[in-house]
Amino acid sequence: MGSLKARIVSVGTALPETIRDNFYFEKYLDTSDDWITQRTGIKTRHVWENPPVDANAQLGAKAAERALTKAGITATDVDTIICATFTPDQLMPSTAADIANKLGVKGAFAFDISAACSGFVFGLTMANSLLISGQSKRVLLIGSEVISRSVDWNDRGTCLLFGDGAGAVVLELSNSEAGILSAETYVDGSLGELLKLSLWGEDDHLEMNGKSVYRHAVTLMPEQVRRAMAKAEITIDDVDLLIPHQANARIIEKVGEELGIDPSKVIVNVDKYGNTSSATIPIALEETWEAGRIKENTIIAITALGGGITAGAAIIRF
Repeated sequence: MGSLKARIVSVGTALPETIRDNFYFEKYLDTSDDWITQRTGIKTRHVWENPPVDANAQLGAKAAERALTKAGITATDVDTIICATFTPDQLMPSTAADIANKLGVKGAFAFDISAACSGFVFGLTMANSLLISGQSKRVLLIGSEVISRSVDWNDRGTCLLFGDGAGAVVLELSNSEAGILSAETYVDGSLGELLKLSLWGEDDHLEMNGKSVYRHAVTLMPEQVRRAMAKAEITIDDVDLLIPHQANARIIEKVGEELGIDPSKVIVNVDKYGNTSSATIPIALEETWEAGRIKENTIIAITALGGGITAGAAIIRF
């Protein structure tokens, strides 16, 4: 038997129905399908057109319901709900509280995490700690984003990159070999200007210095994976799959190269969904699981970088 750790029991996702391909942007921006594909690897993204005021919570609740169903439990079996998001429906109540309400849960420990694209990794770290400490018995972790509400649709540097979506996982305490083996998190607030979304004032759209973000991503993401592997006492040869944050195909490729992992082990689906921020890793996790690539004892490394600048990684055995 292993030491106590949090184990991912199930995963569920939710996406808006509308799909925008690259040709959509050719109609009004100085761009093309080839230009977007070559620089980002993105072909399509899901966008919630005319979203309701509670769109984020709706997406998060739908992903959560699917994860709960797969786990064979109901929402009332959960005592903690964590929502990672940088596009909440409002400042308060939290998106997690609204999701809890939509799921019919009262009395749960529910709160949001704001770590941008690193939110799922940060949330996983928190869920692991809550379960190991005994504070929580079962955690529902959700990454949910409606980024389309936050971008300037005339800014070619951002609007092409992002999509809307949500992913959720159910975590329980395990004393087997399966579970979160290690996690690393990182924040450097001095780099906050590189990727931000202001709350007050006129600049209320997502702003990004793409070149600088790329440079930090291809350095910090591999660094966090190496630190997590060292903590878990494994090497890259022990990692069966790498699920990086799906921001950009070039970043994903470079992170894999820096780590020296076989490209066939690197999960990539940014071409279909674009960057859904905190939702990219659970969305990719579900696709990989459904494809039969995750079995007993499969070891996965996840890593992300987001506004903050935030970064993190985790090693998970299934």
